[in-house]
Amino acid sequence: MSEPSLSRKFREANAPLWNAILAHPFVRGIGSGKLSRERFRHYLAQDYVYLVEFSRVLALSCARSSRLSDMRYLAELLQATLAIEMDLHRKISADFGIDPATLEKVEPSLVTAGYTSLLVRTCYEGTAADMLAALLPCEAGYVEIAEDLKRRGLPRKAHYRDWIETYSSPEFQRFAQWVAERFDEYAMDGSPSEVQRWGRLYATSARFELLFFQMSWERELWPSIVPTELVEVEPPGMRKPAGKKKRP
Repeated sequence: MSEPSLSRKFREANAPLWNAILAHPFVRGIGSGKLSRERFRHYLAQDYVYLVEFSRVLALSCARSSRLSDMRYLAELLQATLAIEMDLHRKISADFGIDPATLEKVEPSLVTAGYTSLLVRTCYEGTAADMLAALLPCEAGYVEIAEDLKRRGLPRKAHYRDWIETYSSPEFQRFAQWVAERFDEYAMDGSPSEVQRWGRLYATSARFELLFFQMSWERELWPSIVPTELVEVEPPGMRKPAGKKKRP
């Protein structure tokens, strides 16, 4: 038997984490169709914020790629994200009472901000292999989740059924396979220290995937200890002139 690829080793090393994701009540709620509208609504809004930043990451990765074939594939993935995935979100969000203008103003949660910051920073500071290692849990993970739910039987609710069918589609399977195979190509020449770094990036992204579902389940923006109300501060020089004092 041939030795498993590094991407497969990362998946196996993080099996308890992925088991927790597959068994999470939010994920199972999509599969059964019993997930509450409020929880899915919160997820849709935060995932839209995530996809905006994810699209930026793909565009940056495309620009930094040294191979034309990589640029072509990343551009195709960017198009699929902007057109297919985000259109799906806008369509479903509208059915859940979130119009496009509201989506553009959604405040990112702590988890969303942390996850997207990791991806953007890795794209700016890391290598192509670093970026692919950080993207693997998102690309391959969503396909695995959707395939697992599909095997259990599609729910009757159209929105949840569409979610499963979108992420288990041949197109998304192909993208996930490309990310894994391209990463494994880079990994063949990786040093022990690089493998450790890639493993940490993979595990951190996978943890954020679990936290994202938990955040959506709890409908949380920030931990309860943090005051969430934003106080608007006027720019300097924008103060209203004081009224004239009346003479006695």
